[in-house]
Amino acid sequence: MESAQYQPINIEEHAVLSHRSSSIVRYSTILSMVLDGSPLREILHSLVLSIETQKIGTKASVLLLSNDKKRLLTGAAPSLPEEYNQAIHGVEIGIDVGSCGAAAATKKRVIVEDIANHPNWAAYKDLPLKAGLKACWSEPIIDTHGNVLGTFAMYYDTIKSPAGVDLELIQEAAKLGSLAIERSQGLHLQRLTSRIFNKLPMGLIITNDEHSILSVNPMFKTITRDFTADKQCFDPNVFFEQSDPVVLESMLKNIHRGNTWQGELLAYKRNGQTFDADVTVTTFRDYHGEQNCFSWLITDISEHKNANRLIHFQANNDALTSLANRRCFLDKIYDYVWQIERTHQKGAACSVLLMDIDNFKQINDSLGHENGDVLLKGVSNRLANVAPSNGLLARIAGDEFGLFIPGKISTSDLISIAKDINQVVTDKINIDNQQVHPSISIGISRYPEDSTIVESLVNCASQAMYDVKLTGRNGYQFFNKTMQQNAERTAYLQMEMTKALNDQGFELYFQPIVSTQNTHIAKAEILLRWKLHGEFVSPEEFIPIAEHSGLIVPIGKWVREKAIKLINQFVEQNTPIALSVNVSTCEFLNDELQHQFIDSIKSCSEQSCKTAFPFELLTLEITESLMMDQHQNIENLLIRLREWGIKISVDDFGTGYSSLSYLANFPVDQIKIDKAFIQKIEQGARHKALVEAIASMSNALELTVTAEGVETQTQLDFVKTQKVDDIQGYFFYKPMPQQEFLALVEKQFCS
Repeated sequence: MESAQYQPINIEEHAVLSHRSSSIVRYSTILSMVLDGSPLREILHSLVLSIETQKIGTKASVLLLSNDKKRLLTGAAPSLPEEYNQAIHGVEIGIDVGSCGAAAATKKRVIVEDIANHPNWAAYKDLPLKAGLKACWSEPIIDTHGNVLGTFAMYYDTIKSPAGVDLELIQEAAKLGSLAIERSQGLHLQRLTSRIFNKLPMGLIITNDEHSILSVNPMFKTITRDFTADKQCFDPNVFFEQSDPVVLESMLKNIHRGNTWQGELLAYKRNGQTFDADVTVTTFRDYHGEQNCFSWLITDISEHKNANRLIHFQANNDALTSLANRRCFLDKIYDYVWQIERTHQKGAACSVLLMDIDNFKQINDSLGHENGDVLLKGVSNRLANVAPSNGLLARIAGDEFGLFIPGKISTSDLISIAKDINQVVTDKINIDNQQVHPSISIGISRYPEDSTIVESLVNCASQAMYDVKLTGRNGYQFFNKTMQQNAERTAYLQMEMTKALNDQGFELYFQPIVSTQNTHIAKAEILLRWKLHGEFVSPEEFIPIAEHSGLIVPIGKWVREKAIKLINQFVEQNTPIALSVNVSTCEFLNDELQHQFIDSIKSCSEQSCKTAFPFELLTLEITESLMMDQHQNIENLLIRLREWGIKISVDDFGTGYSSLSYLANFPVDQIKIDKAFIQKIEQGARHKALVEAIASMSNALELTVTAEGVETQTQLDFVKTQKVDDIQGYFFYKPMPQQEFLALVEKQFCS
């Protein structure tokens, strides 16, 4: 139904961004140490640890080429066993001397996936294997003139092949090692810095106290779209003026004190554009030691930040409407309530509104799912226009929305908000050249009056919302204790119904249906009754609970099995009486339930009857709403049942959608005129006309007609004139227990 507005973040791209972020930190750290004049071994030690942190499971090392260019000396290998480091210290280079010796001799990368079986390690494998090392990848460290300075190696305690990211990592480490070693060999700081500037994959600009630009690298010009082309100065107050003032002030204070500062700022591009920047500022004295200078290492992390923003949005927002999703909605309430409880705030409060579009399923089915999405977006926009600015509006589920309002708010203000929502939602929406008039039901709960537990608070709003649904829709309702009692009653009855189903606690009652021709019993409708602790529970109360909980499926199966067995019993006793069984729409919700329905009837009929079962004596009563769904698979199911001989009856006809086109096209055999029409025929001609129309239309469609609720002689006399086939009502019989009904049937056939 929903069409996403945002493309999901690519995991591989995110991994590359993460690797790039780590690379930025590594370059920044090594560069700072180089500019600060740190000892070579400290720099190499830091480099090795950085790589090991980036690639978990790695044991890295740097070996330096000796002055005679023949041997490798330990530079940094903090994670390798000291015994191993001592053993390889001073080893001569050669094309078959392990991984590092070969890399130094050939100036090429050497990847050894399995030390135990590689020819390079044939004479030396005992050393690494004893140390638990089984794989070694080595990259030669080459200076700017193409000379070997040493090697960078990555060891593993398993046989292992490198991935693309691993190769990038080892190559990067070798480059950083090259920079550090070259500096240690006495290259001039300015010459080295110039080369570093040009190699760095991030912007670098050097300024003095007067903000004059002393040097700038090509990457800085690329990032800022040649910001320096028409400027002779770099003023951080201007360049970062769009940043958070608190963060910007912190940065300026630190560098003026001579401290290094690292953080994220919003930086300037040409033509008034900005970008998210990772900034590292290092303070140092100029060549003459007369004034402070600043190196600004700047990286455009907009792509990374945007990716993180997208990930955060997808985790916390609904793709169709862009509103907060259920997770974000609940987290917000949890955080607010937790803060209240933690700080013991007196008088603190909040409110929750749950809203559900009325009859959305019918709208969605009739207009199509794409147009249903259009309606959802239209309603969400209207809700956003009237929601309080401090509130959080969310799409909780398919057509359900939530509004969280923090802080204390009066009842009158909540009523005003609810009325505004009802009013704005009911304005017509034009969808696919059709005018739709949506409405919405709203339930309201308040903290702490209704509950101090978040789950309960939301449930209270939900109960209030469904109370609005039951009492007419398109309105609002505050949660109250009566709803709580009803909810507890519902939970109790659901639990007891489960027990009754397992313990055969339900009873079958029968209401005879007589023929208008001779008032003989033609059939009977089976009615479910439930006695709990000696008192009957009204079907109007427990049937909706059974449907909502799903218990109606096993209950319906049980009733049909009893009906089939009883029909077979009637046939064997030569008292064939047809029986009608009500079928809940919930039993046809999906393909699996429909298959179960068919299978249960088939298996039970086969078990009950040794010969062909008389399916013509079984009638299944469905509701008008099932016809309204118009699902082809449901229609096919009913066609199959009719092919067996089972009759399909539309129960309580006239109280639902009452569309004649459904009757003409849907596979049904009979209709039952709802008792509400029959019991009003004495009130005037218009009510009689309705019954006449239904009966006439049914006869024209060759459907049999049963009049329900006939209780008086006047009603009986009238329906007899309308070509009604059967009559059901208190005038003849009230519902009765099974034994009483069986006796009545036996008496009729014996007379």
